Amino acid sequence: MPAIITNKFRIHNAEQFYESFSEASPNVYYLTIGRPQAFGTKTRGDGRTVNEGSDVSPLTPADSIADEFYYYDDFLAAKKITSSDIGYVVPRRNWTTGTVYDYYRHDYGNRITGTTTTQTADSGASTLWDATFYVMTEDFNVYKCLDNNSGAASTVEPTGTSTSILSTGDGYKWKYMYTLSASQQSNFLSTDFMGVGTDATVSSAAVDGAINIVKIKSAGSGASVNNTFTNIDIHGDGTGGKVSVTTTAGSVSAVSVTNVGSGYTYAYIRNADIVTAGATDLTGAELDCIIEPKGGHGFNAVQELGGYFVMLNTTFEGAETSNSGDFTTDNDFRRVALLRDPDSGGSAASSTTLRGTKAIFLSSASGTFTVDEEINQATTGAVGKVVEHDTVNSILYYIQTRFNDEGIDSDGDLTAFSGTNTITGQSSSVTATPSSSTTTVDSISFTSGYAGSEIDEDTGDVLYVENRSPITRASDQTENVKLIIEF
Repeated sequence: MPAIITNKFRIHNAEQFYESFSEASPNVYYLTIGRPQAFGTKTRGDGRTVNEGSDVSPLTPADSIADEFYYYDDFLAAKKITSSDIGYVVPRRNWTTGTVYDYYRHDYGNRITGTTTTQTADSGASTLWDATFYVMTEDFNVYKCLDNNSGAASTVEPTGTSTSILSTGDGYKWKYMYTLSASQQSNFLSTDFMGVGTDATVSSAAVDGAINIVKIKSAGSGASVNNTFTNIDIHGDGTGGKVSVTTTAGSVSAVSVTNVGSGYTYAYIRNADIVTAGATDLTGAELDCIIEPKGGHGFNAVQELGGYFVMLNTTFEGAETSNSGDFTTDNDFRRVALLRDPDSGGSAASSTTLRGTKAIFLSSASGTFTVDEEINQATTGAVGKVVEHDTVNSILYYIQTRFNDEGIDSDGDLTAFSGTNTITGQSSSVTATPSSSTTTVDSISFTSGYAGSEIDEDTGDVLYVENRSPITRASDQTENVKLIIEF
């Protein structure tokens, strides 16, 4: 049975996700970084060999229950995403001179009356959201194109913030929508996407069901009088709409709206009314009244511009010193993930940052473990990978994955490090003895010398995963991650 999921449903989903950050019982989202070890071909604890690609060309993550468990193994850290870190965005379209922009129409994709041909934009787009009908100017003003002068190139950049329709010297008509604030430019503007803002003045000035644009579909012929004829009614379910029509050489050559009216969800202008107004003997004229979105142009920018994208903007600033020990700057990362509603310490996570690694408080060490080095505890059979060796605080940060040589012992088991048993580095030249203390060091609470990850294993849901080439971190470096989600 033919069916569609409408764009309004996509926007609805985007709105629900957006609202989930700030509603009465909000979800809690974290952006995580992980995967300090290189991509490659590895063997899992169940004996399955997995090809992950390489650091140069990592493979796309699998969307599977099996893989989700593995993502938790190498989380390095996570940062909470707040309601101020999320915004609606749409594809970025910079105004550029010489470009033919599509104009807003309510009926792209509809079959043209009397034909099997669908209404398409000048660009060939068959839906409004694929049409290039809005632009952002160098002033970060966003405008919607209402008329493109019969497909001519735009050569005059629109300016100004008036609530009235703006006509430029190139024959274009524009509707000012909003201006991106400095905060939006910083947080929700990227090479490919731009934030969707609101302008209360524009929204309150919008007229529901107004008719601002009428296009000539068929010019007709035979008019014995060539002139401009006024006070011609716009018919439909609204009221008050009026146009003036000009005929030249027997055909309609121009039409302009003299009263926009209100309340129209469908509208038309009768050839007979043009004849009555004075265009004697005119036949076959057909004019398209362009129906505005609900509320009128500028009433709801998110819905009008197709805001079914959201951007999550998160910044990792060095070691995130407000929570010492959570973010390492000694190792790189290769994976970014979006995590919803994880637990920490047995309860719903709420801290601004979370440490994803395990940690051991050392009572002594001969030398310094290097990052990504394999560590072993012969007494227990435990295996792990070094993330960082903090020699100042005597803390060894590490991960244990469910891959051989990264956490799985010789028997294929994932065995925990425990006790004061000696830990040996891969080359056997570095050894360390875990402490037996139950204490707090560098904001980490150790029980008998050990501390687990602050992200409880396998809690919450991994909503997004991205594998990428290694990102090297540094204490004076900031990584800004802009995650785009399309609904």
